[in-house]
Amino acid sequence: MKSSSWQQKELIFLVVYAAVFYTIVVRRSLQLSHDHYAKLYGLRPGWIAGRFNDASDAQWRNLRGNIPILTMVFGIFTLVANVLRTSFSLKAKGMAIVWSLISLAYLLYLHGACVMFVVAIASVNFFLVKILGRTKYFSYVLWIFNLSFLICNRIYEGYQFSSFGERWAYLDNYRGTFRWHICFNFVVLRMISFGCDYHWADKHNRFDQKKHIHRCDQCSLGKTCYQLLQERRVANDKFSFPIYLCYLTYAPLYIAGPIISFNAFASQLDSPQNIYSSREVALYGFRWVFSLFLMELMSHFLYYNAFAISGMWNQLSPMDIFIIGYGVLNFMWLKFLLIWRYFRFWSLVNGIVAPENMPRCVNNCHNLESFWKNWHASFNKWLVRYVYIPLGGSQKKLLNVWVVFTFVAVWHDLEWKLLSWAWLTCIFFIPEMLVKSAANAVKVEGAFREFVFRELSAVAGAITITCLMVANLVGFVIGPSGINWLFSRFLQKEGLSTLGGLLLTFYVGTKLMFHISDAKRTKERTS
Repeated sequence: MKSSSWQQKELIFLVVYAAVFYTIVVRRSLQLSHDHYAKLYGLRPGWIAGRFNDASDAQWRNLRGNIPILTMVFGIFTLVANVLRTSFSLKAKGMAIVWSLISLAYLLYLHGACVMFVVAIASVNFFLVKILGRTKYFSYVLWIFNLSFLICNRIYEGYQFSSFGERWAYLDNYRGTFRWHICFNFVVLRMISFGCDYHWADKHNRFDQKKHIHRCDQCSLGKTCYQLLQERRVANDKFSFPIYLCYLTYAPLYIAGPIISFNAFASQLDSPQNIYSSREVALYGFRWVFSLFLMELMSHFLYYNAFAISGMWNQLSPMDIFIIGYGVLNFMWLKFLLIWRYFRFWSLVNGIVAPENMPRCVNNCHNLESFWKNWHASFNKWLVRYVYIPLGGSQKKLLNVWVVFTFVAVWHDLEWKLLSWAWLTCIFFIPEMLVKSAANAVKVEGAFREFVFRELSAVAGAITITCLMVANLVGFVIGPSGINWLFSRFLQKEGLSTLGGLLLTFYVGTKLMFHISDAKRTKERTS
């Protein structure tokens, strides 16, 4: 009873502290945006209260500007696909042909003549899989082939037709509106998924389907969850070229994902997803519109990203550097949430369920593992299935994280700052893994020991959040050359006091996350 009373008082204090913290951050952010807007790059006239709009992020600017046309195009695609499915009772192969034709028309608009590069590389990959897919060393061939094109596509900027001869040079005038080699990063993941799922199709499957159905909340209700779609085998006739091409080019998920495995995709061509009802899909769309409104408010009043790309860090105090850095991280989270959920919504409308990216708010993650599981969550599932487990899984965890994050950096782009981000993240991951391993080996008994363990976990969470912010600032904002400058600013007198305040704030935030987790567990036990 005393413990419950203390926890309630602690929760009240934590909530009040959080409210004060966010009030200070928002007020200071508004003041910074007002004082420096004339020096910031990427601001454009907005539509809210005569304010400028922060359009400095190219990804968000492109999506925001193309939402009307994309919505119209996907609406037409959806109508055509569903009318044909209903009229001709189409199954997997029929729907694969329909979506392949629709998607190739979409790709022609995006990439113009460069569609030939996409289809050519994909075709070679398909024949490699079919010829070598059942051999012992196939995995090496598959990875070498795909990594080679992933790197070469970037080095040669998608290739020039003129490099294949003057007779092809005129095609360089018809390269479309969107660089094909940027989208092809996702195609590479799909080609690897197709190859691995085919390679594993005739091997022993350790996945216990009956046990899973009994334990899974969705499957026990007669639905089919994503894990079941991914893990259960698909028939050999599903590994056909039409279904493969449809999987690679499926229009709703082509540009940005979320990433879905071949098994899960092919399973849903016959029978559209039954996890979400039409009402739930519609509600999902309305929630996206609300999130879009939040982004409009942020980009009109808080110019975080414009500060980041304008290089004004040298003019700011350590506290202001933290506020902008924290704001950039939240801006990135909301941006990617809007991008991924927009395309996932159209996939759901068309009967294909893909894993949800950003299932948890960025401000509700207090360790590196949960952060990456809940950021690009579909990519995380892909990495676990096709990289982490084949390399040995948790038995070689300390080694595997270096391979996984290096691949993630190279997959994003060939830049030193991304490799710096990846290796910094690995360095921060190692102590977290060691502490978790030690904590799991020790049984915590008694109220006092539980209290001490919880406090130490909160301190560890505060340090982890700080390290996470540093890694992301280096990887996506200031680059590796800015590391020395960042440390020099925070290791001076003013910077040290700010750093102490940040650690205290992150400690409080971690304790608040514990309370949220406790409330969720209590709700699950009582439901």
